[in-house]
Amino acid sequence: MTQLHPKRLAQIAQFELVRLFLTKRGLLAVAAFAICWLLILRYPIAQSVTLISSPDFADFARQAFGAIGISKLLDWPESELAVYWLIALFSFPSFCLFLCSDQTVGDRQRGTLRFLSLRATRSEIIIGRFLGQLLILAALLFVTLMATVAMLGYREPSLLLSGLSRSFMLLFYLLVAVMPFIALMSFLNTFARSSRLAFVLAILFFAGGNIVIGLLTWQWPAFEVLNYIFPGYQLDLMAGQRAGVTLALGLPLLQTAVLLLAGERIFARSSL
Repeated sequence: MTQLHPKRLAQIAQFELVRLFLTKRGLLAVAAFAICWLLILRYPIAQSVTLISSPDFADFARQAFGAIGISKLLDWPESELAVYWLIALFSFPSFCLFLCSDQTVGDRQRGTLRFLSLRATRSEIIIGRFLGQLLILAALLFVTLMATVAMLGYREPSLLLSGLSRSFMLLFYLLVAVMPFIALMSFLNTFARSSRLAFVLAILFFAGGNIVIGLLTWQWPAFEVLNYIFPGYQLDLMAGQRAGVTLALGLPLLQTAVLLLAGERIFARSSL
């Protein structure tokens, strides 16, 4: 990978923020996201105390989710954050596939990628776009987390400080969890012909890949190790707070590095 210039990386990443928050198409996506999360905040998160304190729900959670340890979340005093953690952990990675589907493919279609390559190296373009998307996800995660903490503080002010402390820990783990999904879309953008095709390829990668590996594992159990190539493989364990540092942080960081490196190599040799 060629040398990366911090200033150019920052400018490319900043452009991603501008494209989302200061364009009509981007604002429509933000509005749709806001409406979805307002509904989530209004119902499952706002009703989290009543929901989790219900004996029927507690019994159901222990029976249905005890195998992966989700029932441990029932012991959190910050019930709003427990519900938020479950929803965000599984929804934001899926949302990444849609949000990050157009990193470089749109510029290739419009012919502006050649113009960008005159002012930045191809490595800077792909890494800068990745960082820009990561900043966008960080902003969205931060806003939704602070809204959840505000609801927690309104319900029980004494839990506000502990909720803030836990929320920053959750933010860190969520950001690491979404990184390989962003990197996957960066990789697919290097050869996909449109953002829609990149999104379809991502779905096929997860659906088709899991079917193929499932069949291989059925015949030869040793092939189960191939599941580690899929971003999000550790999410079930993370949901129940049972993933160690290696799975929760090491695996997604390694997946991110491999996908970005592979994408950069393909992008460096592709025609603009």
